[in-house]
Amino acid sequence: MNFQDYFDLNQLYASYASAVSSGQWELWPEFFTEECSYRLQPRENFERGFPLATLSFESKGMLKDRVYGIRETLFHDPYYQRHVVGAPVILKAEVDRFECEANYAVFRTKLSELSSVFSVGRYIDTVVRTEQGLKFASRQVIYDSEMIPNSIIYPL
Repeated sequence: MNFQDYFDLNQLYASYASAVSSGQWELWPEFFTEECSYRLQPRENFERGFPLATLSFESKGMLKDRVYGIRETLFHDPYYQRHVVGAPVILKAEVDRFECEANYAVFRTKLSELSSVFSVGRYIDTVVRTEQGLKFASRQVIYDSEMIPNSIIYPL
């Protein structure tokens, strides 16, 4: 893996965290290929090979539908999220495809409340090179705790 690829990969992770931390939901689908997979799954299910996922989207169109839902149809107490993402570990590097893993922590801040840890886990990703730069072809969000507060509204 050359330095430019490593730099671009780190920029992809940092830009993703920045977009979803700032509430720019319309940017979220743009980090993915058209035919992509985004799954949110508890660690226990993942490690035991169980397919059950909390959220599972199988295309960029489904991600855009989720953004529409966040903006137009979901009603909830407003809160902010802040994503802290570790440097990706490159598990496999090919010319136009990378398999990576990175730890994450998401903090949630409700108005007039202290910040709290919302979700902790790891991303297991397949990243591919496109004409627009590096994109996620697959992102598995494996969260450590089986317990999640209320519901997951925003992307992790």
